[in-house]
Parts: sequence; structure tokens; C-alpha cells
Amino acid sequence: MFRWGILSTAKIAREQMIPAIQQSDNGLVHAIASRDEARARDLAERCGAPLAFGSYEAMLASDAIDGVYIPLPTSQHVEWAIAAADAGKHVLVEKPLALKAEDIHPVIAARDRNGVLVCEAFMVVYHPQWIKVRELVQAGAIGTLRHVQGAFSYYNVDPANMRNIPELGGGALPDIGVYPTVATRFVSGMEPQRIQANVQRDPTFGTDTYSTIHADFGAFDLTFYVSTQLANRQSMVFHGDKGFIEVRAPFNAGLYDDHRIDLHNAAHSEVTSFRFPGTQQYRLEAEAFVRAARGGDDRVFTLEDSVLNQRAIDAVFRAGEQDGWANV
Repeated sequence: MFRWGILSTAKIAREQMIPAIQQSDNGLVHAIASRDEARARDLAERCGAPLAFGSYEAMLASDAIDGVYIPLPTSQHVEWAIAAADAGKHVLVEKPLALKAEDIHPVIAARDRNGVLVCEAFMVVYHPQWIKVRELVQAGAIGTLRHVQGAFSYYNVDPANMRNIPELGGGALPDIGVYPTVATRFVSGMEPQRIQANVQRDPTFGTDTYSTIHADFGAFDLTFYVSTQLANRQSMVFHGDKGFIEVRAPFNAGLYDDHRIDLHNAAHSEVTSFRFPGTQQYRLEAEAFVRAARGGDDRVFTLEDSVLNQRAIDAVFRAGEQDGWANV
């Protein structure tokens, strides 16, 4: 079994990744690290991990760990991903990996010089609903793809939450704007060429809290909005001349709606539904990562893909500061 170390006691680790690893067929939670050793011991006891460390450095120095999951605040991802790779550990780091595309290149260098696997944790690309959407679109099930429409929003005005703290990498675009972007790129196999955007910031927090985006992919357009101060919503629609596909709960299936996609015909008179009940996308992500780390041929989200996705988000911020298009 692959021995995972969890670098911090963050909520997403407690609620998503630790249960996913525990349920996986090729890995186990072997250690917890925290700057507060008591917190590390407490979480280790609760999840059955035999080891607890009072510092991240101590975990990375341990020979008892094969790889780490990093759910630290965004501003610390690059630093600790490099440190973990240099310690010879495989690394799964929570999204977004970085706040600028150029910051990912040192992580690629660390991966290559140490011969380890380093991936950004986009769990959605492992979910069979998204694999099915990609298959349908690329097989011509909706004809020629002309437009993709998306939305992702939630309401959070807690000043202590990292998503509302610029210094920690907070904001709607880093947190959730990456999802409509990565999903569209994954399904189409294409990259945006230029972007228009309206980016609004909270006057108190200073983080971006509402954005509308128009991305030109050449053959089709992607339009979406994201917000951290709107009622909860998730939606993705892929529209062609022979039909369209609705993804019912595109990013948190099972929470916002069912694990289901609906394929509509051109006349909107027939609907074919594809269901994936009980799918655990975080477990699928963890298992695929371990197989790839051990030399398997599983498709994972590579750092090169991370650079391309972050370039699009970088362009959104540039476009939000000007009138007109920003090239990606």
C-alpha cells in the first residue's frame, strides 16, 4: 500500500481526501503533519494513522512516507510542493497549484530533477461523468460545439476564511474559476486564445468576489461567471448544432445534484441521461495518482496542463484590468 502523508489538518483533507484515501484500494493514510503537534496527533488518532509530526519538515524527512497530499493555503503550495519533491516524495497538491503560471516552472524543475510525480488535484477530470461528456462531444453527439456556458458560486463572507484573505491566495477565480476553465479544456481538448472579463473585488477583503468571463477558443466560446458572494450554484452546458449536454452537478456531484449528465437532441424533444451514482471522485483521483506514481499509464493532470490552465486564469485577471481582449 502507498503510504500517504497529509501536510496539514485542513478541512478539505479531513472531509474529502483522508476518507478517499482510506477507501482507496492502493493507499493508506500513514501520517499527519501540523505545526501544532497536538492537532496532528488528534487527527492521526481519528483517522488511524500511525504517525504524527509536529512540523512539515519532519514528515518530509521520514522514510516511512511515499507521497504527500498538500492542502495548505494556496500561497504556500509552490514552496511545499518543491520541498516535498526535493525530499523524494510524490506530491498531490490541492488546486490551485499557483497564483501565476510562471510560478509552476520551478515545480516542474523539482519534479524532473527528483524523478517523482507531482500533480495538481483537479478531482473532476477523474470523474466518469466528465470522461463521458468528453467522449460524447468528441464523438459528435451534439454536432459542432459552438458554446459552453458555466456557473460556480457560493456565499462566504467570513473574514477569517482563507478564501477572503489575499495574502493566502484567496478569491473566487483561484478557488473556483479554475473549474469551468479546466472542464472546458478537458472536454474539448482545446485551449482558449483570448479572454474578456469583468472582475469585481470586495472593498473590505480585497479579493475578487464576482467575475464574468468570455473565453474565445476559436471554434467555440466559453462564457461563465463565478462568485464567492452569491447563492450556491453549479452548472455547465455544452451546446452544439445537433444538441446540448447539461452536467447536473459538474464539480461537486452528490452535493449540488445527482451524478448525472443529460444529452438533449436538437429539437429538445428527447433526453438521454447518463448516471454515475455513488461515484467518489476524490477516491478515483487518489487511486489514479498512486498507479501513475508506481509507473502505470493512468492519465493524470500533469504540471504542463497546470501551466496551461493557470495561463487562462492569469489572462482573466489581465482582461479584468483593461477594456477589450487579453491574449492567453
